[in-house]
Amino acid sequence: MSEELSRRKFVMSGAAIVAAGTGMRQNEALPRVAVRGVKPVVISAANGNRFKNGGKVTCVEKAFAMIAEGADVLDAVIAGVNILELDPEETSVGYGGLPNADGVVQLDASVMHGPKKRAGGVAAIEGVRTPSLVAKAVMENTDHHLLVGMGAQTFARQMGFKIEPDLNTEKSRRLWLEWKRRADPAHYLDPKSRSDAGRKATLKMVEEGLIDRDHVTGTINCNGINAKGEICGVTTTSGLAWKIPGRVGDSPILGAGLYVDGSVGAAGSTGRGEANLYGLSSFLIIECLRQGLHPKDAAIEACKRIRTNTVEKRLLDRHGNPNFDVTFYVLDAKGRHAGVSLLSGAKYAVCTENGPETLACEGLIERKPAG
Repeated sequence: MSEELSRRKFVMSGAAIVAAGTGMRQNEALPRVAVRGVKPVVISAANGNRFKNGGKVTCVEKAFAMIAEGADVLDAVIAGVNILELDPEETSVGYGGLPNADGVVQLDASVMHGPKKRAGGVAAIEGVRTPSLVAKAVMENTDHHLLVGMGAQTFARQMGFKIEPDLNTEKSRRLWLEWKRRADPAHYLDPKSRSDAGRKATLKMVEEGLIDRDHVTGTINCNGINAKGEICGVTTTSGLAWKIPGRVGDSPILGAGLYVDGSVGAAGSTGRGEANLYGLSSFLIIECLRQGLHPKDAAIEACKRIRTNTVEKRLLDRHGNPNFDVTFYVLDAKGRHAGVSLLSGAKYAVCTENGPETLACEGLIERKPAG
């Protein structure tokens, strides 16, 4: 048996596993994957292998199955993150995402298409559950890369998206009211006291298990590559919980929350957006890949840059390390991938012909007790 036939048999067996997870019957035609030196891979934040929105598959499973069937890679990864955007239990993305300080859900997203060398994004958009699809519409229907606020919402309406008056769920509203009760920002304390009060209230809610630590700054980035070596990526988020209205983090910003170079690879992030914006870390990672670094080593360089740039006392723990986390999800043109975080303990999701997995990220700094 030739090497090409062996590869095809290996990939086809994996496609059968994924098909079983999507409810396909064994006697149905399986997706045909023509291997040309690259094995299809989908990677994402860990929540991409957790939430199913009442269905049978997760984000990475959905995206991989579509890629195996020959779908455009960007369409596949967007369909994957749509699962989370629409899931009311996922409070860091889309519908039911934790709102801003005024109790309003504002969403950000960006997409990049490697082969077409095109991109689109939206920021602080209200009323649309799937901002990733609006970002794609910006890419396909305008000469712009980023639309924001009411302009983004108006564009979405013009493109036929349903605009809802409120994207809060009972859960997200209850959590916001609990935060507001504890922080009481309406009294407008002096800036430092108000900031400290809000942060302490948030951390206390994390300690009490009301909010998952990762959902305070939660997001999902999802990147994929097909057998032709075509790479695309998407990042979507409801942003920092209880943020100042209008705040935009790294997720919709090209080079920060997402960057794709079709000949090199894709990189995206979750975590403290301000730290990532300062160094345009995803762009840095792609440039490191261009120099020949492995995805893990390229992301480690970005984490080192963040650690070096973090000098404000309020952002440091008692050990002198950043008191926040940033995680990168990196995929290169060879299909190699890595999840790397500033602090140890993070995870990321992967789906290949072997099915979905949640793997440990490489951490730059050993996570220590807060203080």
